[in-house]
Formats: sequence, C-alpha cells, structure tokens
Amino acid sequence: MIKYDSSYWEDVDRVLQCVPNLQKIHGKSILITGGTGMICSSLVELLFHLNEKYSANIQIILAGRSLERTCKRFYRWGNKTDFTFVQYDATEKQELSISVDYIVHGASNASPAVYVKEPVETILANIVGLQSLLSMAVKMKSERVLYISSSEVYGNKAENRPYQETDYGYVDILNPRASYPCAKRTAETLCIAYGEEYGLDTVIVRPGHIYGPSITDSDCRASAQFTRNAVRGEDIAMKSAGLQLRSYCYTLDCASAILTVLLNGEKGNTYNISNKNSVVTIGDMAKALAKAVGRQVVYENASETEIKGYNLMSNSSLDAEKLEVLGWRAEFGLQEGAEKTVGYFEGGPLPL
Repeated sequence: MIKYDSSYWEDVDRVLQCVPNLQKIHGKSILITGGTGMICSSLVELLFHLNEKYSANIQIILAGRSLERTCKRFYRWGNKTDFTFVQYDATEKQELSISVDYIVHGASNASPAVYVKEPVETILANIVGLQSLLSMAVKMKSERVLYISSSEVYGNKAENRPYQETDYGYVDILNPRASYPCAKRTAETLCIAYGEEYGLDTVIVRPGHIYGPSITDSDCRASAQFTRNAVRGEDIAMKSAGLQLRSYCYTLDCASAILTVLLNGEKGNTYNISNKNSVVTIGDMAKALAKAVGRQVVYENASETEIKGYNLMSNSSLDAEKLEVLGWRAEFGLQEGAEKTVGYFEGGPLPL
C-alpha cells in the first residue's frame, strides 16, 4: 500500500503542472474501469487531488468487479463522496446506461503470467468490455472515450530505434502469449471503427513499461519483482541477461500523460507514453532500484512458466514526441523514480 504523505501529494501537484488545459475537466464526470490497477489508480489519485485541493468538482465513477477492493485501494477517501462505484465486469457484455462526459477504459489483465494462464479472459476484457463502453458512449452522447492500449501492439521489428505511432512489426498470432498484444490491436481498431461508423470521439494511449509504488499484489512483471526485492532490502534478482530495451515511465507521469491526451488529444489518434530520459534496458531498471536501497543485481535461472510469460519484444522503446507536442513532459527520471517507488513503501514490505 502506498504511504500517502505530504511529499507524495507534492509529486501529484508536480505532474499536474504538466497537463495543459487542466481546467477543461473541472465540473465534468468521468467513468474509469480498472481503477484499482497500477496505472488507473494513479489517474484516480490525480482526480481526487484536483477535487480536494482545487475544488475541481469532478464526478468520479469507478467501474469494477469488487466494491471491497475499490474501497481498500482508496481507503484514504473512505468517508468522502468523491467517487461512485458501479458493478462492471470487462469480460462480459453489459448494457450500461450511465451519463458521463469522459470514459477511460483501463480494465485488462496486466500480468504476463495471467496472459498465459487466462488468454481468453485477456482477449475478452479488451474487446467485449470495451464494446460495452463504446456503445454506452454513443447512446449517452459522451464527449470522449480514451482506451489504454500497450506498446506491445508494435510487435518485433529489425530496427533498433524507438517506435513511432505508425510503426508495426511481427506478432506470432498462434502463440497464446499473443492474446494480449492481439487483443490490444483489435481494440484500437474497434475504437477507430466506432468513430468512423457512429461519429464517436475516441483517443488511444500506448504506455510503455510503467513502474512505481502503485504496483498490485498480483503483478509479476520484471519491474514489479525488482520493486519487491528492493523494498525487502534484498539484492535484485534478474531472470535474464536484461538486455531488452524498454521505455520506462513513473506511474504518476503516466497518469498525467493519460489526462493530457484525454483533454488535448486529437480525435481518432493514438499517443505513445514514454519518458525520453528513461529509455533503458531491463538491466538498467534493476540497477536503479538496487542503487536506491544500496544492494546489487544478481542473476538467477528463470522457470519454464516465467519464460512463457516473457514479453517477446527485444526492443519496445517508444518515441513520445507526438505526446510532447501536446504540451506534456515527464517529471521523474529513472533514478529519482526508483527512489520514490521504494520510499513510498517504507511503512511495510510488499507481499510475495
């Protein structure tokens, strides 16, 4: 659980300064799926803070499967009325009739181990769940839907430069691990199709590798495992050579990028989310977290199950110039982000 102290809210204020035209969301309503997940929980915190400190009067609707889990994640606001909970399962088709200005769809399996174990549910959450929201947005005349996609849509390509939004490479569609990138690709096309056929305003973001104190208990991605090692004061255990190139972005920076695209992005467009100062290898990420706690990186053999869940892209670095043109910038460099990630867990260790 995140340790909410004054410095954390100073960081929230810091990233909010990077969102152009922030006043556009004041007085609006927004429905968010996946609100307890790593990325969207940070987005929710930004909105809560806007209401609490700046009287933004944003109506926040959190759609999910568990009210208990939602209240536990946002315990700090348990006695307030900043949000309304709506029962929602992204793997099932639902007839929703909720009048909101904005919709952010972030509900999806986000753990490589789950992609392998539950490829069907991974696909359904990104297509069936999204379609329910898009249909509702048309019916209720919502202003905009933002879909959270992934850098994995790009697949593998031979060039070793950061991906731009129009670059696409190879994905082995018969590999069950491809359930995630293939579902994300299809969902993006579904957003564009609703815009073409029904005139719906949709925008898409493609986050790179996000890290920070909002990791969930079930997250088994490399950076999450590294974080758990660091918080426990252990050496960082690497299960590969760590040479894969990634775009890392601190979770609060990612949340401010999403808010930037929601309020300023061009209809029917997609935007990479990447910190240009944190395009590094997995090994570099491990070293940054190890340095934050005065430990070192050690190498271990990966299990067969762990190998099956690995991201198949040797290079998933992203070019975020298109996002930066909107006026956004990342605030947290790799080492500062690593230190803050560990620092906000000082109240206790993360579960295994």
